[in-house]
Amino acid sequence: MMKILVTGGCGFIGSHFIRYILGNREQARVINLDKLTYAGNLANLKDVTRDYAQSRYRFIKGDIGDKDLVEDILRDPDIDWVINFAAESHVDRSIDEPAAFLQTNIMGTFTLLEAARKFWLKPPLDMAKKRFLHVSTDEVYGSLNNTGLFTEETPYNPSSPYSASKAASDHLVYAYSRTYSLPTIITNSSNNYGPYQFPEKLIPLIINNAIKGKRLPVYGDGKNVRDWLYVVDHCSAILAVLEKGHVGQKYNIGAQCEKQNIDTVLLICDYLDKRLGFIDNKPRKELVHYVSDRPGHDLRYAIDSSKVKKELQWHPLISFEKGIVMTIEWYIENMAWVKDIETGRYRDYYEEQIHERG
Repeated sequence: MMKILVTGGCGFIGSHFIRYILGNREQARVINLDKLTYAGNLANLKDVTRDYAQSRYRFIKGDIGDKDLVEDILRDPDIDWVINFAAESHVDRSIDEPAAFLQTNIMGTFTLLEAARKFWLKPPLDMAKKRFLHVSTDEVYGSLNNTGLFTEETPYNPSSPYSASKAASDHLVYAYSRTYSLPTIITNSSNNYGPYQFPEKLIPLIINNAIKGKRLPVYGDGKNVRDWLYVVDHCSAILAVLEKGHVGQKYNIGAQCEKQNIDTVLLICDYLDKRLGFIDNKPRKELVHYVSDRPGHDLRYAIDSSKVKKELQWHPLISFEKGIVMTIEWYIENMAWVKDIETGRYRDYYEEQIHERG
């Protein structure tokens, strides 16, 4: 059996990865460490708790910045992989309240690295099995103009407190590999989308507002470009990096799927018009409402993922056309989940679980 520590496993990408690895690697046992901030939702893993909690899955509520707790977990010599998803991740929130982003994204990562260094670098541990994978973002590279792609050699040029905090944590992870020979790997992915994404992000925000006939806010002129990656494809890439990637390396993960934000919004509107009918006899595109642009808004992201494709034989399987339909349908079928998010009801799920277990 392989024991894995996943941090931030109740978030969007982390919960998908836990589900993915438990479903695809029978030898995997997962410890999920999550602070359950506003975007951490135990309900994202109801099926995992039901199917695996007795044998292969354990949840621990806690902060990656809690030195004593992190050390207590990593003292277990059987933990071979640490996969760090834990992060404050919403750009708008980082602009308004940057302190939490520095604390979690930088100091929290530092705490994890120090604990791994303390326990992993002691003989006679088999270091060949150990992997510390830090999950990061393409936003650390800054903004592209109309041409070019982000490669692993692109200089960092972050534009927001969020991306600056992720850039700093990337540098820390790389430094621990160079300085201490800690077996670290970094992945930088393009924008993820799919089920269970917190409704503040562009795609779920537009889907949910459009279903309800609410305004669809679009920054600036809507021509900012994002490179979209279906979340399960991202999970398969992470597993490929863990199993076949090289220590000390970084890998860009993307699906070469560039879309202007306004085109994504209109695509969602058109699909929902056909699926649910017009709102008050009007097409949903009339709900589009252009708002003042975000400060420091990056114009374009685009990932060159040729390294992970060539070296690790990974390829995305879900096209944007298929993935966006699957995502819209999931939100239509799971509006109760959305309602729990909007009302804060989902926060009660943890207390309910504790009460049920006595």
